[in-house]
Amino acid sequence: MTYHFSATIRLPFEEAVEQTKAVLKQHGFGVLTAIDVQGTLKEKLGVDFRPYRILGACNPQMAYKALQAEDKIGTMLPCNVIVQDHGNGMVEVSAVDPVASMQAIDNPALGDVAQKVRDQLKSVIADIAVTAKA
Repeated sequence: MTYHFSATIRLPFEEAVEQTKAVLKQHGFGVLTAIDVQGTLKEKLGVDFRPYRILGACNPQMAYKALQAEDKIGTMLPCNVIVQDHGNGMVEVSAVDPVASMQAIDNPALGDVAQKVRDQLKSVIADIAVTAKA
């Protein structure tokens, strides 16, 4: 089982980040965190790394249902979506597969929520691929 869904698009990196945030919003997700991996690695380790952003995406309704089903599920929230520059104008957008990441939790109610979030995140990636044709 794969642990992510991905699409490669042809957009400038920052534009791809903004496009990803906009599509997430259209699908009911907010972005709670945005981690600039490139900047952090430069600051902490003095190394150069490609533009790479981790967006912590959360659908409040789904998060609430998940928390009701499993009180420790917050350890796996929010759902990470990454945007990374592969050069030559190509940017990859990937979202975690919540079904894969929650496989070890034996809770059918949580599994239903994870499946719904999986479907939503698959739609996000598909819409990004369509709106920013590679």
